Amino acid sequence: MVTMKDQVEVFQGDTAHIPCRATFSEMPSDVHVQWFVRGSSSRERIYFKDRNVSVADNGTGYTGRISIGDDYTLTIANVQLRDARDFICQVGGMSAGKGENRTELKVYVTPEFPVIEGSHSGFSVTSDEQSEIASCKVRNGYPQPNVTWYRNHSPLHPHENQMTVVPRVTKESNELFSVKSSLLYKVSKEDKDATFYCEVTYSAPGSLKMVESERINITVHYPTTKVELVRESPQGLIKEGDTVKLRCRGDGNPPPQYTFYSIGSTSTEETELNSQSDLLTLEEVARTDSGLYQCKTLDLDTFEELTANLEIFVHYLDPVVLKPSDTVITAEGDSLMVSCNALSSLKTQVVWKKKGESISAGNTLTLTEATLDTAGEYVCEVSVPELPVLEKSASLMVLVQGIPRLNMRPETEIEETVGKFVNLTCEARAYPQPKIHWVISGTQDWREVFSHAGEQHVVSVVTVRVTSGLKAACNASNEAGFEEHPFAISATPLVTTSTAPSTTEGSGVIIAVIIVCILLLAILGSVLYFLYKKGRIPCGRSGKQDITKEKTTKDDIVVEMKAEKPAEETVLLQGVNGEKKPPSDQLTYKALHGLVPQYPSDILSPCSLSHNLHSFNSGLLTVPQAHLHSMGDRAFSRYAPKLWNSLPKDIGDSPSLNSFKSRLKTFFFRINFT
Repeated sequence: MVTMKDQVEVFQGDTAHIPCRATFSEMPSDVHVQWFVRGSSSRERIYFKDRNVSVADNGTGYTGRISIGDDYTLTIANVQLRDARDFICQVGGMSAGKGENRTELKVYVTPEFPVIEGSHSGFSVTSDEQSEIASCKVRNGYPQPNVTWYRNHSPLHPHENQMTVVPRVTKESNELFSVKSSLLYKVSKEDKDATFYCEVTYSAPGSLKMVESERINITVHYPTTKVELVRESPQGLIKEGDTVKLRCRGDGNPPPQYTFYSIGSTSTEETELNSQSDLLTLEEVARTDSGLYQCKTLDLDTFEELTANLEIFVHYLDPVVLKPSDTVITAEGDSLMVSCNALSSLKTQVVWKKKGESISAGNTLTLTEATLDTAGEYVCEVSVPELPVLEKSASLMVLVQGIPRLNMRPETEIEETVGKFVNLTCEARAYPQPKIHWVISGTQDWREVFSHAGEQHVVSVVTVRVTSGLKAACNASNEAGFEEHPFAISATPLVTTSTAPSTTEGSGVIIAVIIVCILLLAILGSVLYFLYKKGRIPCGRSGKQDITKEKTTKDDIVVEMKAEKPAEETVLLQGVNGEKKPPSDQLTYKALHGLVPQYPSDILSPCSLSHNLHSFNSGLLTVPQAHLHSMGDRAFSRYAPKLWNSLPKDIGDSPSLNSFKSRLKTFFFRINFT
């Protein structure tokens, strides 16, 4: 007995396995198997197998593509469409007899993805005939695929005068099927937003599969039944200067031609306006553009005129009007009332400001008992709370007429040294503009260094040389009166520090200490000089320079000190040629204070001492400029005689020593300023 499947299904190009199972009542000694295919009129053997032989028949179209397993299963490689037929398995068992059965082999090919095409033209709802609105093509499928049409996910069924599907099936040269399905449809206005697509159903091994095409929309033409006029911009309230855009919208397709008209608020006449298709643009609108606007269209099917209206209102805020305006002059102590108004289409809010700060609200500003502080610029700002961008302002200058007011610091005494300069400032406010006059006595040395005059404000600064009898005052005056301010100046006498021979006990102790230090430094210098003479200490090049060889110029200054004069006496400086220097070039002993602590280290080294003795031969000693500025009078008056009295005795044979001693009471110190 032979058992086989009724059908075996495979895709083209795959391998097919057709099983064949045989059962015997008694197991024969030898079994042979033959496979046949059913042709158009007869069957043809394609394979034979027994105990000794297993071979495919030649010239059958299956040679090289088929084989049989131990369980008699037929395997067909690279299945083609022509293999879709019945396959017969025959099994013989010698004395046991033979039996056979058959299996149908089915071959499938998946079609290509469906392609849908919609018409590029529109379809009118007023047409009484069906129109081909779309077509669906699916190619190269096996067996023949089926096409179903859908509208908004709902299948379309053929209906007389409403919908018809026209299929066209083509068998290609490769034995595959291609199908084109055309959808004939009578459109309605509701189809303007509908989506259409086709669904392809095809067979596959063991199942039925489907695939959907892309979605398309169709263009539906329908007449306009109503129109509306809307404002696209601006949003909210309209103000003067805005650009207003009005658009006319109808419910027909294609949109009809629109015409725009304006009807003024004071007239019923229509004025045609220029527009761009369905858009009307009004640039920089004014209040006169307020009124009724219309758009109209004509239904070409019914010749019915359709109209839509929209009224707009342009809000405004007129310039601010102040009464009084511009500049107002009021007397000190008087009151002033100013009104502020601006005509507007909406409710306004008024705020008064001065120097950027709000000082009052409302249309009227009242200034009572005016003072100089009342004067200034007042700004009236008018705004529209419902439309904040509408805001305007105007300003008013208030001048308060009165006597000048001096803005002076609290009375304080100015203390300065006699001979020095002091700056005095006088600042006044008033209207009319005040003038400042200075009253200065006790000195002629003064001048104005700064002045500034505004409409109500004047400033003057003078610099004055302080004297013991200096008196100064400033006076600010105008047509209304004047005000004066005296300055309290305390002149401090110029103090010249001098030291008499009879000093206090404390000063004497300090001087004694300084003298002891000088003596110690002199002894140290003598020792160093002695060592130098013995050749123990070499002398540098700088120590051997002869300062007396410097060329004397007119600018050199000579300091003369006479012993019989008091130590506190001022030292007069003269030029080399004897001319007197001006007072600003004179030096005092006090100006020489501080030299002693540093001076010995500069001139008392053996090298410097030897070098400087050449200078003393002419009674001249070059003193560093830094020492001159720091040497004190007391130290200097005692310094010179004690210095030379402390010199070592072994230099007494110097040819200049006797000359030096004879002029001990008078020394000249030449200072070469560089």
